[in-house]
Amino acid sequence: MKMNHVVIMVGDMDKAVEFYTKALGFRIVMNNTKVIEERESAIGRMCIAVFGEGFKGFNIAHLVTTGGIGVELFEMKDRQERHEVDFSRLGIFHFCLQLPKEQFDTAIKRVEEYGGKVRMDIMRYHPEDELKQAQMVYLEDPFGNLFEFIPRADIRPKKLISSE
Repeated sequence: MKMNHVVIMVGDMDKAVEFYTKALGFRIVMNNTKVIEERESAIGRMCIAVFGEGFKGFNIAHLVTTGGIGVELFEMKDRQERHEVDFSRLGIFHFCLQLPKEQFDTAIKRVEEYGGKVRMDIMRYHPEDELKQAQMVYLEDPFGNLFEFIPRADIRPKKLISSE
């Protein structure tokens, strides 16, 4: 099984596309497209099935990371102003991007330049062990969605499921 795409809810599509392309380097596959609630088309009926009656419409854009993972941005007509992280709730709370450790500082500056926020200092996973130098940092996009940077040569295993 291979990850195809993730969906991120945003508060301003133009600002979101700018942030994800200019700050994080994602590429646009389909730019800002308006979807309205209707029953005449297959996509309209599918949206009603997913979002329910009365969703009122949304804007959508399709992006892709440099690693080939798709990212769909949704800006719902009816929405909160900002994502409020609630760690007591179930669900996905962040996504993670790998980049060379020597690019952390530059990438963090771009995140801030385009309206994102750094939530912590760059930290090591295992500060007690000098042999394990892998670092990480949590950030957020302009809408409060959390993401993490880790270095490409990270300590996490690439293969999670054994074939044995």
